[in-house]
Amino acid sequence: MSVVIVTGSAGLIGSEAVRHFAALGLDIVGIDNDMRAQFFGPEASTAWNVRRLTGELGDRYTHCDVDIRDRDALARIFTRYGRDVALVVNTAAQPSHDWALRDPYTDFDINATGTLNLLQNVREHCIEAPFIQCSTNKVYGDRPNSLPLVELETRWEIEPGHPYEDGITEDMPIDHCLHSVFGASKVAADVMAQEYGRYFGMRTACFRGGTLTGPAHAATELHGFLAYVMRCNMERRTYKIFGYKGKMVRDAIHSHDVVAAFEAFFRAPREAAVYNLGGGRHSNCSHLEAFELAEKISGTPMVTEYHDANRVGDHQWWIGSNAAFQRDYPQWKQVYDVPMILQEIYEANRDRWTPAP
Repeated sequence: MSVVIVTGSAGLIGSEAVRHFAALGLDIVGIDNDMRAQFFGPEASTAWNVRRLTGELGDRYTHCDVDIRDRDALARIFTRYGRDVALVVNTAAQPSHDWALRDPYTDFDINATGTLNLLQNVREHCIEAPFIQCSTNKVYGDRPNSLPLVELETRWEIEPGHPYEDGITEDMPIDHCLHSVFGASKVAADVMAQEYGRYFGMRTACFRGGTLTGPAHAATELHGFLAYVMRCNMERRTYKIFGYKGKMVRDAIHSHDVVAAFEAFFRAPREAAVYNLGGGRHSNCSHLEAFELAEKISGTPMVTEYHDANRVGDHQWWIGSNAAFQRDYPQWKQVYDVPMILQEIYEANRDRWTPAP
């Protein structure tokens, strides 16, 4: 028996990973205690995704309602499966800047200490298993905001000819900048995963994601940019824009493309790998551009509200470079761009996201 352990298994990337690796013939153990509902309220609950995974996969999926902060519960899971564990994918996290500021202890305990708990269990029980850490571009703090940007009609763009014109690479420093409390906890997890790779010879990878998205996103205001844009449009909600004239740029990568990258690493793992992973130049947009696309797809105008102050540590412009990963794994190709992503989100949720009566 070969088992893949996926934490945050009911979330966007976690559930995509569950389906993907189950389709490859592997048994899946999902760890998820629906903390998203505690972070963002009942509308963000992922319980519906657990039911869907269990219904679709049957005995191939074993769900564990466990918190990654619970060392004893994790030890029991890893002891049970031992060296049958072929891969560990850690997508569990507290994902919000705003929420982390309200409760730094919980944020750090989940993001940093929870990751350490998983790494140590892999070391003790299945050290040959590759470990994939879902990191974030927020490990670079607000340093991207120091890049020379020019204002265009619908977006900010980097100055032509700049070394990062094709996307920000992993050589961007992470020191001497503002990270936010959330960013700091994710830095700790990122560096710890690298350290277990180097110090203990484990095969670890940190994927520093841009905007990760897809139709399974439990979209909410504090987390889930493109899905939340589409949800606001479909439900006639007011979308609040925070600063930068609504021209801030995000690259967006579909969960399918993310998990395809995970498979590539799983098949040819390396020690202490670090990769930016996002939409890159293939898939990116500003908020204003996302609004226009959503309106075209649904035929409904956006309702927006502008606030001058940007969120602390928020990126004015982020387009990451996937070049390092593509050099190591040239067989990996992106499929989705922003229009495709928004269209799929719309089609998947048209019966769920309807205006309030």
